[in-house]
Amino acid sequence: MSKNLLYYGDNLDILRRYIKDESVDLIYLDPPFKSNQDYNVLFEEKNGSKSKSQIKAFEDTWHWDSAAAQAWQETVETATERVSQAMQAFRQFLGCNDMLAYLSMMAGRLVELRRVLKSTGSIYLHCDPTASHYLKMLMDAIFGLANFRNEISWKRTPFAGSSKVRAKQFPRSHDIVFFYTKEVGWIWNTPSKPYSDKYLARFKWDDNDGRGLYRKTLLKTYSQKTFDQLKADNRLLPPQKPGGHWSYKQYLSESSGITQIDDIWTDINALNPVARERLGYPTQKPEALLERIIQASSNKGDVVLDPFCGCGTTIAAAQKLNRQWIGIDVTHLAITLIKHRLESAYGKEAKYEVIGEPTSPPDAQALAEQDRYQFQWWALGLVGARPVEQKKGADKGIDGRIYFHDDAESKKTKQIILQVKSGHVKHGDVRDLRGVLDRENAEIGVFITLEPPTKPMRAEAASAEFYKSPWDNKKYPRLQILTIKELLAGKGIDYPPLKHVDTTFKKAPKAKREKDHTKHLHLF
Repeated sequence: MSKNLLYYGDNLDILRRYIKDESVDLIYLDPPFKSNQDYNVLFEEKNGSKSKSQIKAFEDTWHWDSAAAQAWQETVETATERVSQAMQAFRQFLGCNDMLAYLSMMAGRLVELRRVLKSTGSIYLHCDPTASHYLKMLMDAIFGLANFRNEISWKRTPFAGSSKVRAKQFPRSHDIVFFYTKEVGWIWNTPSKPYSDKYLARFKWDDNDGRGLYRKTLLKTYSQKTFDQLKADNRLLPPQKPGGHWSYKQYLSESSGITQIDDIWTDINALNPVARERLGYPTQKPEALLERIIQASSNKGDVVLDPFCGCGTTIAAAQKLNRQWIGIDVTHLAITLIKHRLESAYGKEAKYEVIGEPTSPPDAQALAEQDRYQFQWWALGLVGARPVEQKKGADKGIDGRIYFHDDAESKKTKQIILQVKSGHVKHGDVRDLRGVLDRENAEIGVFITLEPPTKPMRAEAASAEFYKSPWDNKKYPRLQILTIKELLAGKGIDYPPLKHVDTTFKKAPKAKREKDHTKHLHLF
Protein backbone atom coordinates (compact mmCIF):
# COMPACT_ATOMS: atom_id res chain seq x y z
CA MET A 1 0.00 0.00 0.00
CA SER A 2 1.53 3.31 -1.09
CA LYS A 3 -0.85 5.77 0.56
CA ASN A 4 -3.34 6.19 3.38
CA LEU A 5 -6.93 5.64 2.28
CA LEU A 6 -10.24 6.96 3.58
CA TYR A 7 -13.30 5.30 2.08
CA TYR A 8 -16.89 6.48 2.09
CA GLY A 9 -19.39 3.64 1.81
CA ASP A 10 -20.70 0.40 3.29
CA ASN A 11 -17.66 -1.38 4.69
CA LEU A 12 -18.83 -4.76 3.39
CA ASP A 13 -18.89 -3.41 -0.15
CA ILE A 14 -15.61 -1.51 0.28
CA LEU A 15 -13.82 -4.57 1.69
CA ARG A 16 -14.98 -6.74 -1.19
CA ARG A 17 -14.24 -4.22 -3.93
CA TYR A 18 -11.05 -2.54 -2.82
CA ILE A 19 -9.12 -4.33 -0.06
CA LYS A 20 -6.83 -7.11 -1.26
CA ASP A 21 -6.26 -10.48 0.37
CA GLU A 22 -3.71 -10.46 3.22
CA SER A 23 -2.88 -6.76 2.83
CA VAL A 24 -3.56 -5.53 6.39
CA ASP A 25 -1.39 -5.99 9.49
CA LEU A 26 -3.82 -4.90 12.20
CA ILE A 27 -7.59 -4.44 12.39
CA TYR A 28 -9.46 -2.58 15.11
CA LEU A 29 -13.21 -2.31 14.90
CA ASP A 30 -15.62 -0.55 17.18
CA PRO A 31 -18.92 -1.49 15.52
CA PRO A 32 -22.38 -0.64 16.80
CA PHE A 33 -22.99 -2.54 20.03
CA LYS A 34 -26.68 -3.24 19.38
CA SER A 35 -27.62 -0.70 22.04
CA ASN A 36 -31.04 -0.03 20.47
CA GLN A 37 -30.59 3.73 20.48
CA ASP A 38 -29.67 6.59 18.20
CA TYR A 39 -26.31 8.31 18.57
CA ASN A 40 -26.07 12.03 17.87
CA VAL A 41 -23.21 14.35 17.17
CA LEU A 42 -23.35 17.17 19.69
CA PHE A 43 -21.79 20.50 18.83
CA GLU A 44 -20.84 23.19 21.33
CA GLU A 45 -21.99 26.77 21.64
CA LYS A 46 -19.51 29.64 21.94
CA ASN A 47 -19.69 29.45 25.76
CA GLY A 48 -18.74 25.76 25.75
CA SER A 49 -22.21 24.43 26.54
CA LYS A 50 -23.83 21.71 24.46
CA SER A 51 -25.66 23.05 21.46
CA LYS A 52 -29.30 22.31 20.81
CA SER A 53 -28.18 21.63 17.27
CA GLN A 54 -27.37 17.98 16.83
CA ILE A 55 -27.65 15.43 14.08
CA LYS A 56 -27.97 11.70 14.16
CA ALA A 57 -24.61 10.10 13.46
CA PHE A 58 -25.90 6.53 13.28
CA GLU A 59 -28.72 4.32 14.45
CA ASP A 60 -27.74 1.29 16.53
CA THR A 61 -31.05 -0.49 16.11
CA TRP A 62 -31.42 -3.73 14.17
CA HIS A 63 -34.52 -5.49 12.91
CA TRP A 64 -35.10 -8.86 11.33
CA ASP A 65 -36.29 -8.03 7.83
CA SER A 66 -35.67 -9.15 4.25
CA ALA A 67 -32.19 -7.56 4.19
CA ALA A 68 -31.19 -9.34 7.42
CA ALA A 69 -32.59 -12.61 6.13
CA GLN A 70 -30.60 -12.21 2.91
CA ALA A 71 -27.40 -11.48 4.87
CA TRP A 72 -27.95 -14.57 7.04
CA GLN A 73 -28.63 -16.76 3.99
CA GLU A 74 -25.55 -15.50 2.13
CA THR A 75 -23.30 -16.30 5.10
CA VAL A 76 -24.80 -19.76 5.56
CA GLU A 77 -24.41 -20.59 1.86
CA THR A 78 -20.96 -19.10 1.14
CA ALA A 79 -18.92 -19.06 4.36
CA THR A 80 -16.83 -21.92 5.72
CA GLU A 81 -18.58 -24.89 7.26
CA ARG A 82 -17.88 -23.78 10.84
CA VAL A 83 -19.21 -20.27 10.22
CA SER A 84 -22.26 -21.62 8.42
CA GLN A 85 -22.98 -24.00 11.28
CA ALA A 86 -22.59 -21.20 13.82
CA MET A 87 -25.10 -18.98 12.01
CA GLN A 88 -27.56 -21.86 11.70
CA ALA A 89 -27.17 -22.55 15.41
CA PHE A 90 -27.79 -18.90 16.23
CA ARG A 91 -31.02 -18.98 14.26
CA GLN A 92 -32.18 -22.17 15.93
CA PHE A 93 -31.39 -20.77 19.39
CA LEU A 94 -32.40 -17.11 18.96
CA GLY A 95 -35.09 -17.34 16.32
CA CYS A 96 -35.56 -14.69 13.66
CA ASN A 97 -35.19 -11.66 15.90
CA ASP A 98 -33.23 -8.43 16.15
CA MET A 99 -30.14 -10.07 17.68
CA LEU A 100 -29.90 -12.48 14.76
CA ALA A 101 -30.20 -9.50 12.42
CA TYR A 102 -27.24 -7.86 14.18
CA LEU A 103 -25.14 -11.04 14.05
CA SER A 104 -25.98 -11.52 10.37
CA MET A 105 -24.70 -7.99 9.70
CA MET A 106 -21.49 -8.67 11.60
CA ALA A 107 -20.80 -12.15 10.20
CA GLY A 108 -20.21 -11.16 6.59
CA ARG A 109 -17.96 -8.30 7.62
CA LEU A 110 -15.86 -10.42 9.98
CA VAL A 111 -15.39 -13.03 7.24
CA GLU A 112 -14.06 -10.31 4.92
CA LEU A 113 -11.83 -8.90 7.63
CA ARG A 114 -10.19 -12.27 8.10
CA ARG A 115 -9.58 -12.45 4.34
CA VAL A 116 -7.75 -9.10 4.21
CA LEU A 117 -5.67 -9.79 7.34
CA LYS A 118 -2.08 -10.95 6.86
CA SER A 119 -0.99 -14.26 8.35
CA THR A 120 1.04 -12.30 10.93
CA GLY A 121 -1.87 -9.95 11.63
CA SER A 122 -4.17 -9.37 14.60
CA ILE A 123 -7.73 -8.17 15.04
CA TYR A 124 -9.29 -6.38 18.03
CA LEU A 125 -13.10 -6.34 18.25
CA HIS A 126 -14.48 -3.75 20.67
CA CYS A 127 -17.94 -4.49 22.10
CA ASP A 128 -19.92 -4.57 25.34
CA PRO A 129 -21.91 -7.27 27.19
CA THR A 130 -25.02 -6.65 25.06
CA ALA A 131 -23.80 -9.06 22.38
CA SER A 132 -20.24 -9.95 23.40
CA HIS A 133 -21.02 -13.60 24.19
CA TYR A 134 -22.50 -14.15 20.72
CA LEU A 135 -19.68 -12.22 19.03
CA LYS A 136 -17.12 -14.38 20.85
CA MET A 137 -18.70 -17.52 19.42
CA LEU A 138 -18.81 -15.93 15.96
CA MET A 139 -15.14 -14.93 16.20
CA ASP A 140 -14.24 -18.46 17.32
CA ALA A 141 -15.96 -19.83 14.23
CA ILE A 142 -14.29 -17.36 11.83
CA PHE A 143 -10.78 -17.02 13.28
CA GLY A 144 -10.55 -20.31 15.16
CA LEU A 145 -10.66 -20.95 18.88
CA ALA A 146 -6.91 -21.62 18.87
CA ASN A 147 -6.28 -18.07 17.65
CA PHE A 148 -8.11 -16.41 20.53
CA ARG A 149 -5.56 -14.47 22.58
CA ASN A 150 -7.36 -12.30 25.11
CA GLU A 151 -10.63 -10.95 26.36
CA ILE A 152 -9.53 -7.49 27.45
CA SER A 153 -11.68 -5.67 29.99
CA TRP A 154 -11.39 -1.91 29.63
CA LYS A 155 -12.70 -0.10 32.68
CA ARG A 156 -13.78 2.96 30.78
CA THR A 157 -15.12 5.00 33.69
CA PRO A 158 -14.74 5.18 37.47
CA PHE A 159 -18.33 6.36 37.82
CA ALA A 160 -21.04 4.06 39.09
CA GLY A 161 -23.85 5.45 36.94
CA SER A 162 -27.30 6.67 37.90
CA SER A 163 -29.14 5.49 40.99
CA LYS A 164 -31.67 3.84 38.70
CA VAL A 165 -28.93 1.76 37.08
CA ARG A 166 -27.44 0.83 40.46
CA ALA A 167 -30.76 -0.09 42.03
CA LYS A 168 -30.87 -3.85 41.41
CA GLN A 169 -27.62 -4.72 39.63
CA PHE A 170 -23.89 -4.02 39.68
CA PRO A 171 -23.01 -0.81 37.83
CA ARG A 172 -21.69 -1.34 34.30
CA SER A 173 -18.35 0.35 33.85
CA HIS A 174 -16.37 -1.69 31.33
CA ASP A 175 -16.18 -2.58 27.65
CA ILE A 176 -14.79 -5.77 26.18
CA VAL A 177 -12.11 -6.06 23.50
CA PHE A 178 -11.57 -9.47 21.90
CA PHE A 179 -8.03 -10.02 20.63
CA TYR A 180 -7.53 -12.69 17.94
CA THR A 181 -4.68 -13.48 15.58
CA LYS A 182 -4.94 -15.05 12.17
CA GLU A 183 -2.20 -17.65 12.52
CA VAL A 184 0.62 -18.53 14.93
CA GLY A 185 3.32 -16.04 13.85
CA TRP A 186 1.71 -12.80 14.92
CA ILE A 187 3.49 -9.51 15.54
CA TRP A 188 3.81 -8.69 19.24
CA ASN A 189 5.51 -5.80 21.01
CA THR A 190 5.02 -6.43 24.72
CA PRO A 191 3.11 -3.49 26.22
CA SER A 192 4.37 -2.28 29.56
CA LYS A 193 4.04 0.62 31.97
CA PRO A 194 6.15 2.08 34.81
CA TYR A 195 5.78 0.72 38.32
CA SER A 196 2.84 2.25 40.16
CA ASP A 197 3.35 4.37 43.27
CA LYS A 198 1.62 1.64 45.25
CA TYR A 199 4.16 -0.94 44.07
CA LEU A 200 7.13 1.37 44.62
CA ALA A 201 5.99 1.93 48.20
CA ARG A 202 6.80 -1.73 48.93
CA PHE A 203 10.51 -0.94 48.61
CA LYS A 204 10.80 0.62 52.05
CA TRP A 205 13.92 -0.94 53.60
CA ASP A 206 17.49 0.28 53.23
CA ASP A 207 20.59 -1.18 54.92
CA ASN A 208 22.64 1.86 53.93
CA ASP A 209 25.14 -0.40 52.21
CA GLY A 210 24.98 1.41 48.90
CA ARG A 211 22.52 -0.98 47.29
CA GLY A 212 19.51 1.21 47.98
CA LEU A 213 15.89 0.39 48.75
CA TYR A 214 14.62 -3.16 48.77
CA ARG A 215 11.46 -5.15 49.47
CA LYS A 216 11.18 -8.48 51.30
CA THR A 217 10.18 -11.27 48.92
CA LEU A 218 9.35 -14.82 49.99
CA LEU A 219 11.77 -17.50 48.80
CA LYS A 220 9.42 -20.38 48.09
CA THR A 221 11.13 -22.63 45.55
CA TYR A 222 14.93 -22.59 45.25
CA SER A 223 18.03 -24.72 44.86
CA GLN A 224 20.78 -25.06 47.43
CA LYS A 225 23.07 -23.19 45.03
CA THR A 226 20.68 -20.25 44.93
CA PHE A 227 20.29 -20.29 48.71
CA ASP A 228 24.05 -20.30 49.24
CA GLN A 229 24.56 -17.45 46.75
CA LEU A 230 21.89 -15.28 48.43
CA LYS A 231 23.49 -15.93 51.80
CA ALA A 232 26.93 -15.02 50.49
CA ASP A 233 25.51 -11.77 49.06
CA ASN A 234 23.91 -10.91 52.43
CA ARG A 235 20.47 -10.98 50.89
CA LEU A 236 18.82 -13.70 52.97
CA LEU A 237 16.21 -12.90 55.62
CA PRO A 238 15.33 -15.65 58.14
CA PRO A 239 11.72 -16.81 58.74
CA GLN A 240 9.75 -14.62 61.14
CA LYS A 241 8.40 -17.73 62.90
CA PRO A 242 9.44 -21.43 63.12
CA GLY A 243 8.60 -23.39 59.99
CA GLY A 244 8.08 -20.25 57.94
CA HIS A 245 9.64 -19.34 54.60
CA TRP A 246 12.93 -17.58 54.15
CA SER A 247 12.82 -14.23 52.35
CA TYR A 248 15.36 -12.35 50.28
CA LYS A 249 16.10 -8.72 49.58
CA GLN A 250 14.77 -7.63 46.18
CA TYR A 251 16.48 -4.36 45.33
CA LEU A 252 14.66 -1.64 43.37
CA SER A 253 17.89 -0.72 41.56
CA GLU A 254 18.00 -4.23 40.04
CA SER A 255 14.43 -4.05 38.74
CA SER A 256 13.47 -3.05 35.21
CA GLY A 257 11.19 -0.24 36.38
CA ILE A 258 8.33 -1.47 34.20
CA THR A 259 5.64 -4.10 34.44
CA GLN A 260 3.81 -5.89 31.64
CA ILE A 261 0.24 -4.76 31.02
CA ASP A 262 -2.31 -7.52 31.54
CA ASP A 263 -5.85 -7.96 30.19
CA ILE A 264 -7.51 -5.67 32.75
CA TRP A 265 -7.06 -2.06 31.62
CA THR A 266 -7.90 0.41 34.36
CA ASP A 267 -5.40 3.16 33.52
CA ILE A 268 -7.20 4.64 30.48
CA ASN A 269 -10.38 6.55 31.20
CA ALA A 270 -13.11 7.31 28.71
CA LEU A 271 -13.10 10.88 27.43
CA ASN A 272 -14.67 13.27 29.88
CA PRO A 273 -16.93 16.11 28.68
CA VAL A 274 -14.12 18.69 28.71
CA ALA A 275 -11.30 16.53 27.32
CA ARG A 276 -9.17 18.25 24.68
CA GLU A 277 -9.61 15.24 22.41
CA ARG A 278 -13.40 15.30 22.53
CA LEU A 279 -14.92 16.22 19.17
CA GLY A 280 -18.57 15.68 20.04
CA TYR A 281 -18.84 12.36 18.20
CA PRO A 282 -20.79 9.62 19.99
CA THR A 283 -18.84 6.58 21.20
CA GLN A 284 -15.51 8.39 20.62
CA LYS A 285 -12.68 6.42 22.21
CA PRO A 286 -9.51 7.92 23.73
CA GLU A 287 -6.42 7.91 21.55
CA ALA A 288 -4.44 6.28 24.38
CA LEU A 289 -6.57 3.14 24.01
CA LEU A 290 -5.83 2.84 20.30
CA GLU A 291 -2.17 3.73 20.75
CA ARG A 292 -1.75 0.80 23.14
CA ILE A 293 -3.36 -1.63 20.68
CA ILE A 294 -1.44 -0.30 17.67
CA GLN A 295 1.91 -0.35 19.46
CA ALA A 296 1.34 -3.89 20.76
CA SER A 297 0.28 -5.50 17.48
CA SER A 298 1.96 -3.63 14.65
CA ASN A 299 5.28 -2.11 13.65
CA LYS A 300 6.24 1.17 12.04
CA GLY A 301 5.01 1.25 8.42
CA ASP A 302 2.42 -1.50 8.93
CA VAL A 303 -1.14 -1.08 7.66
CA VAL A 304 -3.91 -0.50 10.23
CA LEU A 305 -7.56 -0.86 9.19
CA ASP A 306 -10.66 0.46 10.94
CA PRO A 307 -13.86 -0.48 9.06
CA PHE A 308 -16.13 1.52 11.41
CA CYS A 309 -13.85 4.53 11.77
CA GLY A 310 -16.39 7.12 13.04
CA CYS A 311 -14.53 10.32 13.93
CA GLY A 312 -11.17 8.72 13.20
CA THR A 313 -9.50 7.92 16.52
CA THR A 314 -7.79 4.84 15.07
CA ILE A 315 -6.63 6.89 12.10
CA ALA A 316 -5.26 9.66 14.31
CA ALA A 317 -3.39 7.16 16.49
CA ALA A 318 -1.99 5.33 13.45
CA GLN A 319 -0.86 8.62 11.92
CA LYS A 320 0.88 9.58 15.16
CA LEU A 321 2.65 6.22 15.43
CA ASN A 322 3.92 6.19 11.83
CA ARG A 323 1.62 3.45 10.58
CA GLN A 324 -0.22 3.45 7.29
CA TRP A 325 -3.98 3.35 7.63
CA ILE A 326 -7.28 2.56 5.97
CA GLY A 327 -10.52 4.00 7.32
CA ILE A 328 -14.06 3.21 6.20
CA ASP A 329 -17.31 4.87 7.22
CA VAL A 330 -20.81 4.93 5.80
CA THR A 331 -21.58 8.62 6.47
CA HIS A 332 -20.15 11.74 4.90
CA LEU A 333 -20.47 13.39 8.28
CA ALA A 334 -17.79 11.02 9.66
CA ILE A 335 -15.57 11.56 6.62
CA THR A 336 -15.82 15.34 7.10
CA LEU A 337 -14.99 15.08 10.80
CA ILE A 338 -11.97 12.88 10.08
CA LYS A 339 -10.62 15.27 7.45
CA HIS A 340 -11.07 18.18 9.83
CA ARG A 341 -9.39 16.21 12.66
CA LEU A 342 -6.36 15.35 10.53
CA GLU A 343 -6.06 18.93 9.31
CA SER A 344 -6.23 20.30 12.88
CA ALA A 345 -3.77 17.79 14.36
CA TYR A 346 -1.30 17.19 11.52
CA GLY A 347 -1.83 19.84 8.85
CA LYS A 348 -0.15 19.00 5.54
CA GLU A 349 1.78 16.15 7.17
CA ALA A 350 -1.30 13.91 6.93
CA LYS A 351 -1.36 12.66 3.36
CA TYR A 352 -4.24 10.46 2.23
CA GLU A 353 -6.76 9.85 -0.52
CA VAL A 354 -10.53 9.87 -0.10
CA ILE A 355 -12.34 7.28 -2.20
CA GLY A 356 -16.10 7.19 -2.70
CA GLU A 357 -16.80 10.91 -2.45
CA PRO A 358 -18.26 12.61 -5.53
CA THR A 359 -15.63 14.11 -7.79
CA SER A 360 -17.95 15.46 -10.50
CA PRO A 361 -21.50 16.91 -10.76
CA PRO A 362 -22.87 13.58 -12.10
CA ASP A 363 -21.36 11.82 -9.07
CA ALA A 364 -22.99 14.41 -6.82
CA GLN A 365 -26.32 13.95 -8.58
CA ALA A 366 -26.11 10.19 -8.05
CA LEU A 367 -25.42 10.69 -4.33
CA ALA A 368 -28.35 13.11 -4.03
CA GLU A 369 -30.69 10.60 -5.63
CA GLN A 370 -29.39 7.84 -3.35
CA ASP A 371 -29.50 9.74 -0.05
CA ARG A 372 -30.43 13.41 0.27
CA TYR A 373 -28.95 13.79 3.75
CA GLN A 374 -25.63 12.23 2.75
CA PHE A 375 -25.48 14.65 -0.19
CA GLN A 376 -26.24 17.53 2.15
CA TRP A 377 -23.51 16.53 4.63
CA TRP A 378 -21.01 16.05 1.83
CA ALA A 379 -21.79 19.44 0.27
CA LEU A 380 -21.49 21.18 3.64
CA GLY A 381 -18.18 19.39 4.17
CA LEU A 382 -16.82 20.98 0.98
CA VAL A 383 -16.97 24.39 2.67
CA GLY A 384 -16.25 23.26 6.25
CA ALA A 385 -19.74 23.88 7.59
CA ARG A 386 -21.41 22.09 10.46
CA PRO A 387 -24.75 20.47 9.66
CA VAL A 388 -27.80 21.29 11.76
CA GLU A 389 -30.53 19.11 13.18
CA GLN A 390 -32.11 16.98 10.47
CA LYS A 391 -35.61 16.45 11.85
CA LYS A 392 -38.29 17.24 9.33
CA GLY A 393 -39.38 20.84 9.56
CA ALA A 394 -36.90 21.62 12.35
CA ASP A 395 -34.11 23.24 10.30
CA LYS A 396 -36.04 26.52 9.80
CA GLY A 397 -34.53 26.94 6.36
CA ILE A 398 -30.95 26.28 7.56
CA ASP A 399 -28.94 23.19 6.61
CA GLY A 400 -25.56 24.26 7.96
CA ARG A 401 -23.64 26.94 9.80
CA ILE A 402 -20.14 28.36 9.94
CA TYR A 403 -19.13 30.41 12.97
CA PHE A 404 -16.27 32.92 12.82
CA HIS A 405 -14.74 35.89 14.65
CA ASP A 406 -13.54 39.01 12.90
CA ASP A 407 -14.04 41.69 15.56
CA ALA A 408 -11.24 41.86 18.10
CA GLU A 409 -13.00 44.50 20.20
CA SER A 410 -16.39 42.90 20.78
CA LYS A 411 -15.23 39.29 20.30
CA LYS A 412 -18.71 38.62 18.92
CA THR A 413 -19.28 35.21 17.37
CA LYS A 414 -20.65 35.71 13.87
CA GLN A 415 -22.24 33.21 11.54
CA ILE A 416 -22.71 32.12 7.98
CA ILE A 417 -25.90 30.16 7.35
CA LEU A 418 -26.11 27.68 4.49
CA GLN A 419 -28.85 25.99 2.53
CA VAL A 420 -28.23 23.02 0.24
CA LYS A 421 -30.52 22.11 -2.67
CA SER A 422 -30.14 18.92 -4.69
CA GLY A 423 -33.27 19.30 -6.83
CA HIS A 424 -34.81 21.97 -9.02
CA VAL A 425 -34.14 25.52 -7.81
CA LYS A 426 -35.94 28.80 -8.51
CA HIS A 427 -35.90 32.49 -7.66
CA GLY A 428 -38.17 31.98 -4.64
CA ASP A 429 -35.61 29.70 -2.95
CA VAL A 430 -33.01 32.47 -2.83
CA ARG A 431 -35.63 34.98 -1.71
CA ASP A 432 -36.60 32.64 1.14
CA LEU A 433 -32.96 32.28 2.20
CA ARG A 434 -32.63 36.05 2.28
CA GLY A 435 -35.58 36.12 4.67
CA VAL A 436 -33.86 33.54 6.89
CA LEU A 437 -30.66 35.59 6.74
CA ASP A 438 -32.51 38.63 8.04
CA ARG A 439 -34.40 36.62 10.65
CA GLU A 440 -31.23 35.06 12.05
CA ASN A 441 -29.34 38.34 11.86
CA ALA A 442 -26.51 36.40 10.20
CA GLU A 443 -23.62 38.11 8.46
CA ILE A 444 -23.58 35.96 5.31
CA GLY A 445 -25.91 33.43 3.67
CA VAL A 446 -24.81 30.77 1.18
CA PHE A 447 -27.05 28.90 -1.25
CA ILE A 448 -25.47 25.65 -2.55
CA THR A 449 -27.11 24.08 -5.57
CA LEU A 450 -26.59 21.25 -8.04
CA GLU A 451 -28.40 23.18 -10.77
CA PRO A 452 -26.96 26.36 -12.30
CA PRO A 453 -28.73 29.42 -10.84
CA THR A 454 -31.02 31.51 -13.01
CA LYS A 455 -30.55 35.23 -13.66
CA PRO A 456 -33.44 36.15 -11.29
CA MET A 457 -31.75 34.07 -8.57
CA ARG A 458 -28.45 35.93 -9.02
CA ALA A 459 -30.28 39.24 -9.07
CA GLU A 460 -32.00 38.37 -5.80
CA ALA A 461 -28.65 37.47 -4.25
CA ALA A 462 -27.09 40.72 -5.43
CA SER A 463 -29.91 42.75 -3.90
CA ALA A 464 -28.87 41.57 -0.42
CA GLU A 465 -25.84 43.91 -0.73
CA PHE A 466 -22.70 43.38 1.36
CA TYR A 467 -21.28 42.55 4.76
CA LYS A 468 -18.40 44.83 5.76
CA SER A 469 -15.84 43.13 7.98
CA PRO A 470 -14.03 45.10 10.71
CA TRP A 471 -11.14 42.64 10.30
CA ASP A 472 -9.92 43.91 6.94
CA ASN A 473 -12.49 46.65 6.19
CA LYS A 474 -13.51 44.79 3.03
CA LYS A 475 -16.97 44.08 1.70
CA TYR A 476 -18.24 40.54 1.17
CA PRO A 477 -21.45 39.58 -0.67
CA ARG A 478 -24.09 39.05 1.99
CA LEU A 479 -25.91 36.40 -0.05
CA GLN A 480 -23.81 34.06 -2.19
CA ILE A 481 -24.75 31.28 -4.60
CA LEU A 482 -22.31 28.42 -5.15
CA THR A 483 -22.84 25.47 -7.46
CA ILE A 484 -21.48 22.00 -6.80
CA LYS A 485 -19.46 22.34 -10.00
CA GLU A 486 -17.80 25.49 -8.63
CA LEU A 487 -17.08 23.87 -5.27
CA LEU A 488 -15.48 20.84 -6.92
CA ALA A 489 -13.32 23.22 -8.95
CA GLY A 490 -12.00 24.77 -5.75
CA LYS A 491 -14.18 27.84 -5.33
CA GLY A 492 -15.25 28.60 -1.78
CA ILE A 493 -17.27 31.03 0.31
CA ASP A 494 -16.12 34.64 0.08
CA TYR A 495 -15.68 35.72 3.70
CA PRO A 496 -12.88 37.04 5.96
CA PRO A 497 -9.86 34.67 5.84
CA LEU A 498 -9.99 33.72 9.50
CA LYS A 499 -9.22 30.02 9.57
CA HIS A 500 -7.15 30.40 12.71
CA VAL A 501 -10.19 31.52 14.72
CA ASP A 502 -12.92 29.58 12.93
CA THR A 503 -15.25 27.99 15.50
CA THR A 504 -17.34 25.72 13.29
CA PHE A 505 -15.88 22.42 14.45
CA LYS A 506 -13.93 21.74 17.62
CA LYS A 507 -10.30 21.42 16.61
CA ALA A 508 -8.26 18.37 17.54
CA PRO A 509 -5.09 19.11 19.54
CA LYS A 510 -1.91 19.51 17.52
CA ALA A 511 -0.02 16.24 17.33
CA LYS A 512 3.40 15.04 16.35
CA ARG A 513 4.47 11.71 15.00
CA GLU A 514 6.29 9.67 17.61
CA LYS A 515 9.73 8.26 16.98
CA ASP A 516 9.61 4.49 16.98
CA HIS A 517 11.95 2.91 19.53
CA THR A 518 9.93 -0.29 19.81
CA LYS A 519 11.72 -3.62 19.93
CA HIS A 520 9.97 -6.13 17.73
CA LEU A 521 9.13 -9.54 19.18
CA HIS A 522 7.64 -12.22 16.95
CA LEU A 523 6.00 -15.24 18.54
CA PHE A 524 6.22 -18.61 16.85
